[in-house]
Amino acid sequence: MIKIAITGPESTGKSTLAEQLAAQYNTVWVPEYARTYVGNLGRPYTLADIEAIARGQLALEQELQQQARGILFSDTDMLVLKIWSEHAFGHCPAWILEELQTQDYNLCLLMGVDLPWEPDPQREHPHLRQYFYDWYKRELEALQVPFAEVGGQHQERLQLATRHVEALLHNHQP
Repeated sequence: MIKIAITGPESTGKSTLAEQLAAQYNTVWVPEYARTYVGNLGRPYTLADIEAIARGQLALEQELQQQARGILFSDTDMLVLKIWSEHAFGHCPAWILEELQTQDYNLCLLMGVDLPWEPDPQREHPHLRQYFYDWYKRELEALQVPFAEVGGQHQERLQLATRHVEALLHNHQP
């Protein structure tokens, strides 16, 4: 099973790209569990909520992996939850950090901040996208995981991401 995480700051097209790539490769994608969770919360989120979201994300990915057809695209990963937790609460629970260290994605696609901001009640930091992008990139480099930066406008992003996926698939042929 090839697993690809789509990561990066808010409003950078992660969900759109995950859905497009899944359709293109005739497989499933793992949506961001936080969207439904926070959408149904009815109060400000807490650190305990971020932990619940992390558990829910992991469970959803495990469930959908059973339906994947050789390749799975995840609309988020533990890095998103680490950065969210550290920014909002000043620290991240140890078990999320441990999960992050053991993630087994073959590739992470880091989404650039060159798309226009799209307002959404769950989005919080329209003026910090470059700050967060830089943070994601530093973390990915420190984790020493394979990642590729994806920028450009909508169709360009899909084409660039597809090239990275194709290169990965080519390198994983038996």
